[in-house]
Amino acid sequence: LPSDSFKYLSWHDIEEHDVQGNQLHCPRVRKGPSEEELFFRGEEHTLKKRKLVTDTEKWQKKLQENWENCAELNLSFQDLGDLYQVENFRRILQRLIRVEKLWLVDNSLTDLSAIRLPRCRELNVNKNYFTSFKQLPKIPQIQHLSLAENNIMTLSGISDLRHTPLESLILKRNPCEFQESYRQHVFFSLPNLKILDGVPKLPEDFSPPATRFFPKMCTVL
Repeated sequence: LPSDSFKYLSWHDIEEHDVQGNQLHCPRVRKGPSEEELFFRGEEHTLKKRKLVTDTEKWQKKLQENWENCAELNLSFQDLGDLYQVENFRRILQRLIRVEKLWLVDNSLTDLSAIRLPRCRELNVNKNYFTSFKQLPKIPQIQHLSLAENNIMTLSGISDLRHTPLESLILKRNPCEFQESYRQHVFFSLPNLKILDGVPKLPEDFSPPATRFFPKMCTVL
């Protein structure tokens, strides 16, 4: 749901609960505004007196989050409109060391190159703002990757996925889709790829992409 519908509501921390991070099917990981942010918004009346948090309470909170044990996680549609939300989102992603299936659809993401997902086999980052394959997270075990509706201009950097077990790739509605010999270039760069944009590898996809020949001699009229 768009967060604008709730911008006039008060923020509250739910401190006493037994729900752990890996028990949430579609969590919202966005932190509420800081005290300074609320002050400048004129909403300081929503603040409550914060107690001194002990090390034990901090450790219990970390255990409750329990993101490290998530195998499948949907963090789509987070509506990350503020810097503190983006930073908290990255903090969560850095802890996903066991995730195998991850959905990050429509989060206005631009660069996750500092993130490593060592066990991720399926990643969906449709409808974001990636412009290059270099901006993807490190995904050495990836098998299914969906990048539809981003802004990837060229296929430069796609060969970085060559040494992964990637079988299926979706690049629909990216500018690179209109590149000449698009399918041949992708399959040439990723020889183990079986499916591109939902279409299995065709006989004509086996041929290397045509290279333009420019003669060394010219005619002067």
